[in-house]
Amino acid sequence: MGLTAVIFLLVLASRHQPTAGVGHDPLLVVDDYEDGGIRLKCLSERLFSEAQLLWTDSRGDNITGTPLSADTGTAGVSSSIVLKAGSGNSMSCRILDKQLKTSTESSVAIADAFFPSTSPWLAAFVVILLLSIFLVLAAIYKIRNNNKEITRAQNARKQIEQDIDELKRKLDEQERRFEKENEDAEKRIENVRNELKFRKARSNAVNITLDQTCKHPNLCISDDKRRVRSSDKKETALKAMVVATEGFPDKKHYWEVEVGNQSQWELGVVSENVRNMIMNNMGISPPVNGLFSLQYSQGKYILTGREDVSDCKQCSVVGVLLDVESSELSFYSVEEMSPLGSVVLEFTGKLYPFFSPDSSGKWLGVRPVKSQTYDPLPQGEKEINK
Repeated sequence: MGLTAVIFLLVLASRHQPTAGVGHDPLLVVDDYEDGGIRLKCLSERLFSEAQLLWTDSRGDNITGTPLSADTGTAGVSSSIVLKAGSGNSMSCRILDKQLKTSTESSVAIADAFFPSTSPWLAAFVVILLLSIFLVLAAIYKIRNNNKEITRAQNARKQIEQDIDELKRKLDEQERRFEKENEDAEKRIENVRNELKFRKARSNAVNITLDQTCKHPNLCISDDKRRVRSSDKKETALKAMVVATEGFPDKKHYWEVEVGNQSQWELGVVSENVRNMIMNNMGISPPVNGLFSLQYSQGKYILTGREDVSDCKQCSVVGVLLDVESSELSFYSVEEMSPLGSVVLEFTGKLYPFFSPDSSGKWLGVRPVKSQTYDPLPQGEKEINK
């Protein structure tokens, strides 16, 4: 409305020619902004029988407007045109009455300030805006791609960690299996070595008989002079012993003793001096010096001058190996074919086996060592024993 009022003030004086009818000059109306310019309307309330409406610019050139709209005898004519900046900024509307040979005209001039224009800052703003939008979209795209890459990297890292954990678990299992197999192999090797040592010891078997003249008064000896037991069940001292007839000054000698399930016993060797002392005074306990033995009492094995022998279960037959040349006395579990322990010997003269049963009255005796045929060792065990 404001634009229309201002433009009305700029309407130039119209030039009229005489007309035969009654009416008004064409009315120029600013309608609205359109297509980068201003739409003008030319209206006339005068009635025409036959009329033509022409638009001319500031140079007098005809410009085509909207098609003529006329209802002869009943209505006026009207037309519109879009005036753009740079076209002279002035426009004339002329109506020709062909029947009466007359015309009416109205003109208008519009200043450039009223035309819509694009600010150079607006173009820069649009460019910046579009560039910003592009950068934002590019940043969003980049961030989304980066997030996808990060997610893939995290998933890959997680998978690698899981693979590493699984590999560690398998390696630990394999290591434990190898350790167990190694322990089992070492145990088998140790068992083979012990069995070989036992077989070699048994190859030095000798016959042992008990000396009736060298025993404690409370001990009874069997007729074959191979077994001994306590005749006084009140006697509890382990040192009630009997000494063997045979004495050994050198070489290796092996014998086996059936101890059965007696709760306590003692086996070993005594020096020649101790044997003579027992023979001369059979009621006394033998001295500690010159006596080397393995004692079983209260479920434990005890070697002379040493602590308990560990990891050894009770056995019913004990093998004894006297190695005079190496000054060593060794004891074996015959059932397990494994060593129970050994004692270092310090002596002069001969060494004599001795036996000391418990006070239960059960027999403790020397068992003859029979020659046995063993199955050949497997090839792997032969290599081990080499």
